[in-house]
Amino acid sequence: MTTTSTDTRRSADYAAVRALAAGDMQRVDTLIRARLSSGVVLINQIADHIIASGGKRLRPMLHVLAAGAAGYHGDQHIKLAAVIEFIHTSTLLHDDVVDESDLRRGRKTANALWGNAASVLVGDFLYSRSFQLMVELDNMRIMRILADTTNTIAEGEVLQLLNIGNADVDEASYLAVIERKTAVLFAAATELGGLLGGLPERQISALRRYGMELGYAFQIADDLLDYVSDAGTMGKNVGDDLAEGKPTLPLIYALQSADAEQTLSLRHAIEHGGLDSLDRIIGAIRDSGALERTHERAVAHANAARHALSELPESPWRDALAALADYSVQRDY
Repeated sequence: MTTTSTDTRRSADYAAVRALAAGDMQRVDTLIRARLSSGVVLINQIADHIIASGGKRLRPMLHVLAAGAAGYHGDQHIKLAAVIEFIHTSTLLHDDVVDESDLRRGRKTANALWGNAASVLVGDFLYSRSFQLMVELDNMRIMRILADTTNTIAEGEVLQLLNIGNADVDEASYLAVIERKTAVLFAAATELGGLLGGLPERQISALRRYGMELGYAFQIADDLLDYVSDAGTMGKNVGDDLAEGKPTLPLIYALQSADAEQTLSLRHAIEHGGLDSLDRIIGAIRDSGALERTHERAVAHANAARHALSELPESPWRDALAALADYSVQRDY
């Protein structure tokens, strides 16, 4: 199969997944718009900017698909999907401030337009709005899962901050960050779908494993794209992670096999940030085989996610979740 035909098939698979979830996701978007509304004009301006920036809405879509795979036929998944998106969006607002980012999804970030203070406070607004929605569901187990998830995400943010500029971060430390920052919200999204559907605990746990493994795969692939994509495709600046001194997996793997001169360059790049030697650093990473190793690690997690789905009954919803596992490591944005 040629690369072009493979890419066409992947795009078709992802389009089919989105089509399956489209009806529910339209309801989710309507609810998000309604619940983002505030009497404070600045909140509405920043909220409108976030909505207009688009995004894949992957996390709420995962919840909708998991609820479908669990045979759920009620309406609570719409509200829960909105909660999940609010939590995710609030973390993006805070992330962009911490990282001093000026570009996300191809558009200026909120902090670049309105400043750090406004972005942090609107992020707090989204967090609190998510908990208002959560309470309306009146389900203590759901609230506990989401409360634990948001707390873990905050821990991940702090861990990542501690890792910035540290060239001695190893693979285990890197994985601890992405588990907390990314994978736990994926896991909560899919676990809650199984919970709403009333599945046996074994199958709820399988959906959580699927989400966790998918989160690992997605973030590792995302970190890989920072070195192989471009701003027009990816919607953020190439080399952003390097500029911020983030020791992601491609850099960690490159350091493991670099020669003495390359090691000095890689360590300097992590410890001091900046893009002065971006081309040389990317060259060193490519020469080391780190990009291939990183991709293989992402694929291993995607395969583990697919395997977890074997616990669930066959359905178009389960097939869609499996297709997303493939998409997570095959996308170019």
